[in-house]
Amino acid sequence: MKLAVIVGSTRPNRQTLKQAKWVVNNAKLIDGIEAELVDLADYPMPFFDEPMSPRYNPNREIDPAVQKWLTALNGFEAYVFVTPEYNHSITAVLKNSLDYVTTELNRKPSAIVSHGSVGGARAAVALREILAESRSVVIPNVVAFLGLMDGVDDDGNASEAVKANPYGPEAALKGTLSELKWYSDALTKARTQDS
Repeated sequence: MKLAVIVGSTRPNRQTLKQAKWVVNNAKLIDGIEAELVDLADYPMPFFDEPMSPRYNPNREIDPAVQKWLTALNGFEAYVFVTPEYNHSITAVLKNSLDYVTTELNRKPSAIVSHGSVGGARAAVALREILAESRSVVIPNVVAFLGLMDGVDDDGNASEAVKANPYGPEAALKGTLSELKWYSDALTKARTQDS
């Protein structure tokens, strides 16, 4: 499974980057997962300004910066969106990036890892709806944590205390990644049969 771990914040000093690196580090420990960090900071795009929905525009003219993002997104079989919670929702940069999506996420699984107030749970709820509208299969597991960043260093390495907790974030993430791989394997097989 080729997995994109998408960093859903671009602000300076963001904690989301540490959490995304933590997801990548854990994903690489699972046999059959090839994980890559995809940082929205590397894909600066204008605010969505197309004259109509990209899904229904046969004459769509795509901004080169947006095309770079869509091409990258299309190259993966599964996704983990790592998002903070801003004002009870996801970041503007993450929402904007998803407004450009047409078929890139179709019939591919996504998982959500969130942090912030109440573990970023409200951002996770908002993101679930957006991803479903993008025709991604959003798995039921959500890894939502309050205060997780204290237990993860800048390279995404969890502290021994985080690793030792059998009901903590590391265990929850491993379960989510295993579930994501199951969905990815099943959906990749189904997409291959349909083509």
